[in-house]
Amino acid sequence: MTTVTNLGFPRIGARRELKRALESHWRGESDAAQLQATAAALRARHWRLQREAGVDVPPSNDFSLYDHVLDTAFLFDAIPERYRALAGRDPLAAYFAMARGLQQPGIDVPALEMTKWFDTNYHYLVPELQAGQRFCLRGDKPLAEYREAKALGIETRPVLLGPVSFLLLSKTTDGSEPLDLLEALLSAYAQLLEALKREGAQWVQLDEPVLVQDLDDTARTAFKRAYAHLADGPHPDILLATYFGALEDNLALATALPVQGLHVDLVRAPEQLDAVLRALPGSRVLSLGLVDGRNVWRNPLDGALVLARYALGHRGGERLWLAPSCSLLHCPVDLALERKLDAELRGWLAFSRQKLGELRLLANALDGHAGAEAALAPARAAAESRRRSPRVHNAAVKARMAALTAADARRATPHARRLPLQAAALRLPPFPTTTIGSFPQTPEVREARARHRAGRLADADYEAFLATQTERCVRAQERIGLDVLVHGEFERNDMVEYFGEQLDGFAFTGNGWVQSYGSRCVKPPVIYGDVSRPAPMTVRWSRYAQSLTDRPMKGMLTGPVTVLQWSFVRDDQERAQTCRQIALALRDEVADLEAAGIRAIQIDEPALREGLPLRRAQWPDYLAWAVEAFGIAASGVADATQIHTHMCYAQFNDIIDSVAALDADVISIETSRSRMELLDAFARFDYPNQVGPGVYDIHSPRVPDRAEMVELLRRAAAVLPAEKLWVNPDCGLKTRGWPETRAALEAMVEAAQVLRGEFAPA
Repeated sequence: MTTVTNLGFPRIGARRELKRALESHWRGESDAAQLQATAAALRARHWRLQREAGVDVPPSNDFSLYDHVLDTAFLFDAIPERYRALAGRDPLAAYFAMARGLQQPGIDVPALEMTKWFDTNYHYLVPELQAGQRFCLRGDKPLAEYREAKALGIETRPVLLGPVSFLLLSKTTDGSEPLDLLEALLSAYAQLLEALKREGAQWVQLDEPVLVQDLDDTARTAFKRAYAHLADGPHPDILLATYFGALEDNLALATALPVQGLHVDLVRAPEQLDAVLRALPGSRVLSLGLVDGRNVWRNPLDGALVLARYALGHRGGERLWLAPSCSLLHCPVDLALERKLDAELRGWLAFSRQKLGELRLLANALDGHAGAEAALAPARAAAESRRRSPRVHNAAVKARMAALTAADARRATPHARRLPLQAAALRLPPFPTTTIGSFPQTPEVREARARHRAGRLADADYEAFLATQTERCVRAQERIGLDVLVHGEFERNDMVEYFGEQLDGFAFTGNGWVQSYGSRCVKPPVIYGDVSRPAPMTVRWSRYAQSLTDRPMKGMLTGPVTVLQWSFVRDDQERAQTCRQIALALRDEVADLEAAGIRAIQIDEPALREGLPLRRAQWPDYLAWAVEAFGIAASGVADATQIHTHMCYAQFNDIIDSVAALDADVISIETSRSRMELLDAFARFDYPNQVGPGVYDIHSPRVPDRAEMVELLRRAAAVLPAEKLWVNPDCGLKTRGWPETRAALEAMVEAAQVLRGEFAPA
């Protein structure tokens, strides 16, 4: 019988139970035992759910209280010195301090850096290592969770981030090479594998997603050394898991490693199957990633069955497993909770639970079960319904797309000539201060939104509430002394969902939550059809906020690439086409904001780097259409209108020329966790426009003081001309509270004043 497995399951719970438990614990409302009890209950529920959906061997140790890369660092004692004393007293508090920072009497430690997990919107914590680093097992999380499942009568396959990927995803604080630490790390990995073997684990899954990226000879040698070492001692059978792309030039390496099984992604790269079958020894298990672990569409099961049958013809059924393309971490839990979606659209979708059911259907068909072919009929009907549905296609959008020209994606005048016009219009001091957009979404704001959505708060009353919140925010910014204000975004639930709700071609779920980082969950819109803007989306509140103040008010928009990346995107046309459609809709919004008197407009693109393909050969095509899409959205304004953008949690060194090609007048970037390291790319490139490096980390409750921000600004001024620098936090303030927000922004404004004094003309 064909085995159905899974690489990972969403951690947060169908109704975000983990989020609520975490935030209750952080507020001091529940203790560690209560948090761990909720976590254990979620794990048990998820294992049972997977078994009920038809999974023969679900994973364990895929659960995390915050992030699986942080878990790996903590497990192997890769704990930076600043957290060590706390880790000795309270390991859980130290774990969360590494994730979020910690500020209390006697302790003031910033968090680890955070960046994107490959080309997804999931953020992982970047381990900090140094030459001579020692590793050892700290705790027994993988063993404990394996035992939990076994006590429930469920045999699982423990999941670990592989040693080479772990090191390549880490950073060193002293400039040494992370892979130089491989031998020390392998001893700890071998010890863990031996313990899992003694515990009775039959298989262990080692995730090595870097195998779908470009690797140099040093990395390839590291793989050979690592797996030779691990194979030399007692261990469960090893499934080497790759995903997010094709092995390509790493195929020979992956299939030669001394492991017992290999997982490949046949959703992103179905074309690799034949080469994998030829290269993988016949004695090895081949795990086929046949359903999409990153999107919400029902899978084309007929095509998947063709691939599975082809693979079956080349190796026995006992050595063929069916699985999702990657962990289901990136997918919502259960479509059964979506009772408000219309029947047609709902019939096109599959969430994690349904995707596992699709795998069981495929396995039954592959094994020749009676009725298995008939069970595939609903998937065929849904695919045909979606292909023919008139709601998917819009002739007016297609005509507008066809009329686009290259000039539509470029500002007519160079930045150097725009700059004095903008300076005259905005009249800003040196080191101008601003924020990235959102202000705290307090319980009062969230409650009012929920009541309005539920029909318990009338439209007029809700709008009056929003007006009050907006005015309070504007007055608070004036008192703090900010130079360029924002309206606070109290009407917005999410920076993508808010826009999608007002665009044609988008649909929304009630419980389609996925984890972004820690307790932060997002509910991505579903782009099912051609995108257009039926009416202005943001003009009313920006115009109202500007009417309250003489200071410049920024209009706030989410850029086309980010809307694309942070949505579940239709898979029946090229992503570039969908992105251009979004850009045209935003172009109309930018024009309306300008007509309403808004002279600074921010078009956020935090996902630009995230969308970069994992192989360099594919970068030029992506960057060309991504830059073009931003240009389409931004380029319809007059020279005196200042265009801002924002990017965060990414490395820019290798795409800095494309960042410059966006031609935004001001770019704000996350730099606080890296202590301004990211600015090196802007300095070496001689970035021509203005830059706002983030001077404090808003993803942590910690409040830095003025001196700390002054130091960061001095570092920035050492690598970039002072006249190009803006002063701002590293991201929006939505998740923070008002007391810490006021304190941090007041310190930020004071820091800017210090720099103005230091760089004042003699």
